[in-house]
Amino acid sequence: MKNELIQKAYEIAKERYAAVGVDAEKVLEDLQQIAISIHCWQADDVTGFENLGNLGGGGIQATGNYPGKARNMEEIRQDIEKVLTLVAGSHRLNLHAIYGDFGGEIVDRDALEPAHFAGWMQWAKEKGLKLDFNSTSFGHPKSGELTLANPDKSIRAFWIEHTKRCRRISEAMGKFQNDPCIMNLWIHDGSKDFTVNRLKYRQLLEQSLDEIFAEEYKNMKDCIEAKLFGIGLESYTVGSYDFYLGYGAKKQKMVTLDTGHFHLSESIADKISSLLLFTPEIMLHVSRPIRWDSDHVTILNDDVLDLSKEIVRAGALDRVHIGLDYFDASINRLGAYVIGIRATQKAFLQALLEPIGRLREYEAGGRYFERLALLEEAKSLPWNAVWDYFCLKNNIPVGEEYIADIQQYEKEVTSKR
Repeated sequence: MKNELIQKAYEIAKERYAAVGVDAEKVLEDLQQIAISIHCWQADDVTGFENLGNLGGGGIQATGNYPGKARNMEEIRQDIEKVLTLVAGSHRLNLHAIYGDFGGEIVDRDALEPAHFAGWMQWAKEKGLKLDFNSTSFGHPKSGELTLANPDKSIRAFWIEHTKRCRRISEAMGKFQNDPCIMNLWIHDGSKDFTVNRLKYRQLLEQSLDEIFAEEYKNMKDCIEAKLFGIGLESYTVGSYDFYLGYGAKKQKMVTLDTGHFHLSESIADKISSLLLFTPEIMLHVSRPIRWDSDHVTILNDDVLDLSKEIVRAGALDRVHIGLDYFDASINRLGAYVIGIRATQKAFLQALLEPIGRLREYEAGGRYFERLALLEEAKSLPWNAVWDYFCLKNNIPVGEEYIADIQQYEKEVTSKR
């Protein structure tokens, strides 16, 4: 009976959207194709599998101590597999370099090889996932305040080699999965208090990046991620947005926009159209900042909705890659995954359902009252009926039904860890 009601509500919604020039069936097809890169580090609070001991630092801090944290690779994979049964679509998995299969051996970060991730590649293939990758500069004895921008040549060389190897691993992943692996480069480099050498450190970072990117690959794509500040590095960030935007435009590299890495009053949505003009593609890390880069679970708020609408309005779904980046250890970690993935999909659904054709006609004709009126009325169109049908069509829990699934998994699996 419930399925019949969902179907009936969708048919009514489809007619309502058709009245404003939106094809709901086409929207569902487009939404099905939007892949979200799911971040592995939510499952274990950014711990990884190194035997070096994750020292933390570099602006990385997972807060909370909710029971059930994944303790090894098998448990992370088990949790991800469960998450995939509760979300629709074909997605990707984003790995940090500290999540390799090291077989109990101590493997330093300048010695990483594709072989350390061969198991991930095979597992991802079996599960219908594509892989993305990240170099890991934090939580290491040589991290300190500066890595790629460190004046100490030996430390800088260590991190250059690490990042080169990460690119090599990403190339192997992309070749194996016959789809480019996107490798994100983010470093925490900065200063807690005032520095008088801003230019020097940025020159060093530029030199390091030039050396890292000297070798060209066909099966991976580079992206470079800025940050406003980090914990303990509040006064100065070497890899600022201005730095990476300039470098990305000059070198034609993809720029990563993390929604938590900007001042809270900035509009990340407004940056999309500018980057599309001067950089080849964009990588998104969707998070929720509260007062600072606190990496709260993504929810369906105005920031995420505005970002999604701008991407769709620009016709840039083929040039913008969507990933999640948060780590909340205060709630059920699988629940955090599912909330964030579904919220991001809901935002893109609403964006795809926007009557953009009619809105553009109004704007082109200078009919700004009509444009504003339709934008307002579109907010209350029955998008939720389309969402419920999307879930039903994909044979995943509709509405709040997934809560019971996660509670049962907690009872049977995570509570016993």
